[in-house]
Amino acid sequence: MSRLAVETQLQSSALIDSGATEPAKRVSGARGALEPTAPTVSIVIPTQRRALPLLRAARSVLRQTGVDHALLELVIADNDQTPSARSIAEQVAAEAGFPVIYVHEARSGVASARNAAMASATGASIAFLDDDQEAPEGWLAGLLDVQTRFRADVVFGPVRARVPIDIGEHRAHFEQFFSRLGPDEPGLQAGYYGCGNSLVQRAALPDPDRPFSELMNKTGGEDDLLFGRMKAAGARFAWAPSAFVFEDPHLERLSLAYTLSRAFAYGQGPTVHFAGSSPPDRLGVARWMAIGVVEAVVFGLMAAGCWLVSAEKRVWLLDRAARGLGKTLWWGPFQHQFYGRTASD
Repeated sequence: MSRLAVETQLQSSALIDSGATEPAKRVSGARGALEPTAPTVSIVIPTQRRALPLLRAARSVLRQTGVDHALLELVIADNDQTPSARSIAEQVAAEAGFPVIYVHEARSGVASARNAAMASATGASIAFLDDDQEAPEGWLAGLLDVQTRFRADVVFGPVRARVPIDIGEHRAHFEQFFSRLGPDEPGLQAGYYGCGNSLVQRAALPDPDRPFSELMNKTGGEDDLLFGRMKAAGARFAWAPSAFVFEDPHLERLSLAYTLSRAFAYGQGPTVHFAGSSPPDRLGVARWMAIGVVEAVVFGLMAAGCWLVSAEKRVWLLDRAARGLGKTLWWGPFQHQFYGRTASD
């Protein structure tokens, strides 16, 4: 059974408790000595009150093949007000062949959780896995292979949603919504996706320790904002079709109310990006708002026309209309809060 290492003492432990703000000492569980060099890859899993999904995600990291486990570390960032994920981190550490770092970030918000993990991670490469995702054995090797071949700053992989078998209504919509599709062949790409299932080179980040904007703590989109800024600075993005992960959406998210509100928030992304640039790009904001108006009207009318014809097509059109509306209504009162739950929520 592993023991926790406190920040000011070195103990023989696979689990390192870093706290919220100060990086932990690195201790190897296998050798019980201070690591002479930093691991090459840090796998980061942010989490909040999802014990069983977190355990599944973390254990999938332990099963990775085609990579040297001596060059890895796992960072679990617990964003609950109380350290509720600590017992899961201890359990994973007892099974791990490489260091497991537990970070308790009590300040609620997805960006704060990611930043706390980044501040404690030591890898030159950072692989992000969500706590509702599960990585097949060759996942990390696939990301690293594409990164090396294309000298990419960020690599993204596919996401395959697994919707429970008892969900019948709008099943195809949910599977598509929670999945991420892309080309069949690896290569460089112009666009970018969200953080879940990505590999980022620390040297390419504008801030290597706290790259995510905490203004996006409640709404999400902190990853889109970061990658948008990296793209503007000339970063290289690549796609790794073999590096897929499975995603198990939480039951409360398998509803049209959730997916349409999330589509609205996704639509806000490009407008928020131009509004948040320094200085704000007002022409870019106006252009995306105009595009949003057209999309909302056109797809909204098409959805109304399909109301009695095809339920699934209607839902797809409503999704597109919601994204258009989000481009237009992007500022404070219209921003949904998907993250940052408190203890009373």
